[in-house]
Amino acid sequence: MRLTQFELTIISTMIHPDTELRFINGTKGRGVFSTKRIPKGTLTYVKDDLEIEIEPDDQRLSDPKYRDLIDTYSFIDRSGKRILSWDHAKYVNHCCQCNTMSTGYGFEIAIRDIAKDEEITDEYSMFNFPANMRLECEKSPCRKVISENDLLIYHKEWDKIIKSSLNHLHRVVQPLAPFLSKETENMLNKYFQDRSQYISVLNLAYKKSD
Repeated sequence: MRLTQFELTIISTMIHPDTELRFINGTKGRGVFSTKRIPKGTLTYVKDDLEIEIEPDDQRLSDPKYRDLIDTYSFIDRSGKRILSWDHAKYVNHCCQCNTMSTGYGFEIAIRDIAKDEEITDEYSMFNFPANMRLECEKSPCRKVISENDLLIYHKEWDKIIKSSLNHLHRVVQPLAPFLSKETENMLNKYFQDRSQYISVLNLAYKKSD
């Protein structure tokens, strides 16, 4: 069966449609690459209603068949749920010099222009991983390890970068805009009307109960 261009776009959506999965090497595995230039300010990922949500008490977390897969391909949201992307968004790799970042609004945004055939990378420290993760970034400088304290340490720097990117939001084509929730649209409208209404990346932090 041949798929139309429209159907191909739908299949690749929730991560930007101008991306594809590619094998990198035996050590790094797979990654996501741009198939066209993606300008700064473009939404590159939106958490939509098709994403798989896994509660902290889900029995699959204690099942060896699923635990490693969940640990490898999911992130933890601010409520403590594991979010497993249904499309190839789950293969986006970390880089300390990333070209996209998560935001306090629940989407990821290109923080600079991304060239055609460039790997899409983001900042894993915003994903609430429960343990430190060793890093070997191909681009320097590299922090060498992700810590659960990184969000608290770097949030002001990251917020500044994201604010700069949000300034381009309405200047570029946004294929993922229809998948933003009404709540997110309202929060963005408040920000553009009053810059003091900005939602920090600290909003992504998992608030553990005592």
